[in-house]
Amino acid sequence: MDQAHLLQLAILFVAAAWAGAQNQLAGGGSFITLPALILTGMDARAANITSTVALFPGQVTGGWIGRKLASGTESLSFKALTVISLIGGAIGAVLLLWTPSGVFAQMVPWLVLFATVAYAWGSFGRKPQAGEEGKPLSAVVAGTVQMGIAIYGGYFGGGIGFLMLAALALSRVPVRAAGATKNVLAGAMNFTAVLIFLFSGQVRWLACAVACAGALVGSVFGARLLSRVDEKMLRLVVIVIGVLLTIGLFLRA
Repeated sequence: MDQAHLLQLAILFVAAAWAGAQNQLAGGGSFITLPALILTGMDARAANITSTVALFPGQVTGGWIGRKLASGTESLSFKALTVISLIGGAIGAVLLLWTPSGVFAQMVPWLVLFATVAYAWGSFGRKPQAGEEGKPLSAVVAGTVQMGIAIYGGYFGGGIGFLMLAALALSRVPVRAAGATKNVLAGAMNFTAVLIFLFSGQVRWLACAVACAGALVGSVFGARLLSRVDEKMLRLVVIVIGVLLTIGLFLRA
C-alpha cells in the first residue's frame, strides 16, 4: 500500500469520525463520507453504498444511547414509524441497485440540494403561532411521509436526518425528542438497506472498515453532546455544509 493510499484512508477516518458525530447531532453525516470515499477512487453509487454500510454501526450506537428520548408523533406510534422505516429502507436499497452508476452520479447533486432545502425550511421556515397550531398530521399522512423518507434513505442516505427532523417538526415533536427519534429511525431504515447491500458486491471493504471505525468514535462523542449543543447554531452549520457540498457536486458533475 503506497503513501498516497494511506493518506486517503487517514483522511477517510477523520471524515467518518466527523460524520458519525454530525449524524447524532443534526444529520447529514454521509455528506462528509460520500466525497471522502469518492476521493479513494470509487464511483458515486459504490461510495454511497459503502458509506451507508460504514455509518450503520455508528447510527445504531448513537440511536441506542439516545433511545429514551425517542418518541412517536401525535397520530403515529414510535413502533409504527420503525416498521415503516424498515420497509422503506429495503425498497430504496433495491431501487438503488437497479439504477446505473452513471445515472446515479448525475442525480447526486440534486439529491443533496433537495435535502438541504428541506432541512433549512424545517429548521427556519415559518413556525405556527400560538393558537394556530391546527390539527396534527393524520396517521395516513405521517406514515406516507415517513415511508417516502425511508425509501429515499435506503436509496441515497444523504440528508435523511434533515428530512426526518423537518417532518418531525411539522408533527410537533419537541426538538430534543426529534433528534433522538431520527437517530433511531435512521438506523431502522438503514438496517434493511445494509442487509441488501452486504450481498450486492458493491461494498469496498477496506474503505468501509476504516470509515466504520471512525464513525463509531464520532457517533459516541456526538450522542453524548446531543443535549449540550446550541441547536440554532448547529442547524446553521449543517445548512452551510449542505450548500457548499451542493455547489461542489454541481461543479464536479
